[in-house]
Amino acid sequence: MTTTIGGHESVLDRALGDYDPGVAVAIEAEPTRQQSTLEMIASENFAPNAVLEAQGSVLTNKYYPGRRYYGGCEHIDVLESLALDRVKALFGAAYAKVRPHSGAQANAAAMAALLQPGDRILGLALDHGGHLTHGMRINFSGRRYDVAAYGVSEQDSRIDLDEVARVAREHRPRLILAGWPAYPRQLDFARFREIADEVGAYLLVDMAHFAGLVAAGLHPSPVPYAHFTTTTYKTLGGPRGGVILSNDEAVAKKVNSAVFPGQQGGPLEHVVAAKAAAFKMAAEPAFAERQRRILRGAGMPAERLLATDTSAAGISVLTGGTDVHLVLADLRESDVDGRQAEDRLHDVGIAVNRNAVPFDPRPPMVTSGIRGSLRARVAGLTARFPLCPGLGAAR
Repeated sequence: MTTTIGGHESVLDRALGDYDPGVAVAIEAEPTRQQSTLEMIASENFAPNAVLEAQGSVLTNKYYPGRRYYGGCEHIDVLESLALDRVKALFGAAYAKVRPHSGAQANAAAMAALLQPGDRILGLALDHGGHLTHGMRINFSGRRYDVAAYGVSEQDSRIDLDEVARVAREHRPRLILAGWPAYPRQLDFARFREIADEVGAYLLVDMAHFAGLVAAGLHPSPVPYAHFTTTTYKTLGGPRGGVILSNDEAVAKKVNSAVFPGQQGGPLEHVVAAKAAAFKMAAEPAFAERQRRILRGAGMPAERLLATDTSAAGISVLTGGTDVHLVLADLRESDVDGRQAEDRLHDVGIAVNRNAVPFDPRPPMVTSGIRGSLRARVAGLTARFPLCPGLGAAR
């Protein structure tokens, strides 16, 4: 039924293509690009149709559920309870917060819950693979807190936990961060917790990139060890948004207040509904098989990049391989830099992103690799295209 106001058809009833062709054409062109490109960037994973449907629902009209400041939230309460129950069961957490709008906001709220401005945090150096929310100077984390950093070994580009312990004893941080966007190895979360306890620090694990592997039982879970764990979409395959997990009741209560009213107003309830759908999918056997294919797929470019002819071209694999979904090809000895490699791969329909490597001699906007030097994320690729018969059945 068409709504009329003052004899004129209301814009509220008009389809997007009719009302705003410019926006509609851009949206309609994107599926073609995605289907004709090998997407090898984990932050551009393919969201399932059920997730897209939930996020595009009328729930976008609603505001704050639970302890309500607004009425009409009875259905929203059910959806949020589903999301909470599912994510807690998926990761074995006692407490969860599903309202953060992004992984960055989840990190900000987790820090705000337990830290005061000027408190010291300790994380992996940004130029060694750390995330901007873990202490970058122009980010909230670098502006609000005193930042100390640890790095990777120059010999093998791996985290040396004895060195992390030494730096922690020297700087006595209030918070230690683990989990990064450009590190291809599993982490010893128990050892990180020992270090945090020794210096009287909280431990925050940012598992945004490997949460899907954790959910599938293919990667150690940080939840039993961290005071709180943050995550977002990427290998989990859900909507863009954040989650905070904890087994500590006191921490969880502070996180609740840090999210609202500390960081946000009304939550994005259509996104919460999409998270609920994603958490249900992540508990299915098919999801675990997809994650196994991701790991096998990541091993293939790593193995190829370790070949003799590739090494002769000045290309090596950071850390000598991968335990997770990403591969980092080191181009420091190559005549091709990260920007050039990214552009050339784009020209042949392969989407990756350039990234600095530890001890990178090239400028940050050029880099010596692609998103971790060839940080080619295979999550999106193996979700849509089995690379070989060994990767399992077709989608």
